[in-house]
Order: sequence, then C-alpha cells, then structure tokens
Amino acid sequence: MGLLVEGQWQDKWYDTKENGGAFKRPTTDFRNWVTPDGSPGPDGQEAYEAEADRYHLYVSLACPWAHRALIARKLKKLEDVISLSIVDYHMAENGWEFSNRDGAIPDSVFGKSKLYEIYLQADPAYTGRVTVPVLWDKKRGTIVNNESADLVRILDTGFREFADNGVDLTPAALRADIDAINETVYHAVNNGVYKCGFATTQEAYEKPFDALFDTLDMIEARLSGQRYLVASQYPTEADWRLFTTLIRFDAVYHGHFKCNARQIADYPNLFGYMLELYQWPGIAETVNFKHIKGHYYTSHETINPTRIVPKGPVQDLTVPHNRERLEPPSITAA
Repeated sequence: MGLLVEGQWQDKWYDTKENGGAFKRPTTDFRNWVTPDGSPGPDGQEAYEAEADRYHLYVSLACPWAHRALIARKLKKLEDVISLSIVDYHMAENGWEFSNRDGAIPDSVFGKSKLYEIYLQADPAYTGRVTVPVLWDKKRGTIVNNESADLVRILDTGFREFADNGVDLTPAALRADIDAINETVYHAVNNGVYKCGFATTQEAYEKPFDALFDTLDMIEARLSGQRYLVASQYPTEADWRLFTTLIRFDAVYHGHFKCNARQIADYPNLFGYMLELYQWPGIAETVNFKHIKGHYYTSHETINPTRIVPKGPVQDLTVPHNRERLEPPSITAA
C-alpha cells in the first residue's frame, strides 16, 4: 500500500511508530457529490449532475470499502449507467494495478495500468494514499469522490432518474438510527479488524480486539430479536456496511488479522444474518473469495511473509439462513 507525494509514487507501508504501534486510517481527499440536478450535496459539497455513462467506478473485489459501493451499484441497478473497472487482487510495489485475470476489469477510461495514474489524472501533484473505491467523472475529467461512505449514499440518492428507486438504503425516517449504528460498527468492526491486523505493539492490538468482540457480541444480541440492524422491512445501508466485513471475517480477519476470539460461524444470529445478505438477489456475484484471500495473504508481506494462501475455511453459504422467523416490522399508515 503505497502513496503519492507531490505526484511521485512511493512504495511505503503505514508508519505506526508515532501512534504507539496503533493503526490510524488516513482521511480521504475527494469529497464532492453527485445529485439528480447538480444541486449541492447534503453538507453543501460541490455536486455534479447525474447522467448516464458519465461516471466510472474503480473498485477492488478484495476491499470491503469498495465492496460497499459495488453492492450499492448492484442494488440500485446502475450497472448500465455507471461503468466499472476492477483492479487485480495482488497489491505490490505499484499499489493497486489493473489486469485481465480472475475477474479483474482493466481501466476502460484511460487504459492505465496502475490506479495511482488515475489519481494523477485528477491532480498531477496529489499527495496521499491511493485507495478504492473511486468515482470518476468522465465529463469533467476528475475524481468526484473516493470515500466509500459517501459513495454508497451518492449511488443511493444521486441517480434517481436511472436507478431502482424501490430500493431505499437510507430511508429518511431511519437515517438517525442508521447513522448511529454505522458509527459504532465503523470504529469497532469495519475499521476495528484493521486496527488489530495492522497494529505493531501488543497493547495497540489488544484494545481494538476487545472492542471488536464486545461489539460483535452486542450485535449478536441485537439480531436475536430483530431481522436487520435497524427496524426496517429490508436491509438498509447499515446492514450492507456490516456485511462486507462479516463475509471476509472467517476467511481472512480471523487468522490473518489475529481476530481469533470467535468466528462469525460461532454466532448463530450473526451467521444466519450474513447468510441472508449473501443470498440476497445479486449479492453473491459481488463476493469473490479468490480476490479476498489472494489480496490479504499475498499483499501484506509484513503480516504474511510466506504469502501462502490458506485453503480454508470450508463453508456452505447457500444453506438456509432461517432469518424469516424474525418478521420485519409492518408498515402502518401515517
């Protein structure tokens, strides 16, 4: 995982020394929006108008943050509206690169071989980490946004003329509840597994480890009485943000990131919940374990210097999830 410094690529891993061995995720830099008519974003951000075939999404099938955006694109049925490139799962000295192998899709906008070259198209003097997902504006020739949380909402709300509006990932009446659980899940689970895996001291590892499993225990109890994370008739943004970590947990985070108190398979409610989301129409085709396992075990040389990819775990994700026993809340007339 390298970075650009004033437009120059550097193959440099995260430096945890100044944080006492703790991993601190860097902020993202491109935070513009897309709205149906180009009016400002929810916090007054500069926004561009939604148009078909104007925007291009760069993702990794290995990355849980990019997976969020890919799921939103799938659920909103925007595949014919927003084009797609998928980087190779192996991230080496050049960072994310494009290839044709194992489901990767080359860069069709510029024909570039490296993702950092896309960042340089937007800003030749860019300084910062080169991450996915990235939403590119082919009309203005720049990156719109590279923050996954923003992109899920952009895809949910910004393309109403082109999207399946029967799917609402952030219903207004539930948004406060969604935001609240997102905050907890982000810090303790989504980013928590990385805090464990990238820590370089025992203390820096154990604190997020405890927070991770305390939060998973809390969610397990929550899901024993309700079908989804918030009281909705269908999965919301909160569920899909948690799902992308859950589906990777037993395959990579449990072993590779030392998150080994329990597996998701050890939690009856969490596991069934994960199965239901995996079996949701269209979602299984967004999950690629070759990319997931191949990326983590071959790209993080400081954690796995042998780069041996484990064959397990062996799981059948098509078995009945049994979550229908928890009926979603009924809609009552206002």
